[in-house]
Amino acid sequence: MEELTEQQLQELHADLLALQKELQRLLVDSRDSSKAVALDQPIGRLSRMDALQQQAMAKANRAAHQQRLRGIEAALQGMKLQRYGECRNCEEPIGYPRLKARPESPFCLICQGQMEKSDNV
Repeated sequence: MEELTEQQLQELHADLLALQKELQRLLVDSRDSSKAVALDQPIGRLSRMDALQQQAMAKANRAAHQQRLRGIEAALQGMKLQRYGECRNCEEPIGYPRLKARPESPFCLICQGQMEKSDNV
C-alpha cells in the first residue's frame, strides 16, 4: 500500500470531523429514547413490551455510536501524532480506499480479516 497524500489526509480529516459531529448529534438526539421505561404507566402489555424493545434498540445504537466516536477520536489523535493511516498491528499503510469507506479504521484489511477469523474460532 502507498502512503497517504497530503490531499487525501485533508479529505479524511474533514470526513472524520463530519462523522464526529454527526455521531455527537445522534447521541444527543437519542438520549431520551434510551431512558428507562416507566412500568407504572397505564398502557397495555404489548405497548409496554414494544416500548421496552425500542429502549433496548436505542441503547444498542447509542453504544455503537459511542464506540465509533471513540474510534474517530483515536483516529484524530493519530493524525496529530502523524500515525494516522498506519495499521496498529502490522504498521503497514492501511490504504486510502479503506479509510475513505471507514476513516476511523485502525487496522489494514489483512489484519482486520485475521482478527475476525480468530474471533470466530
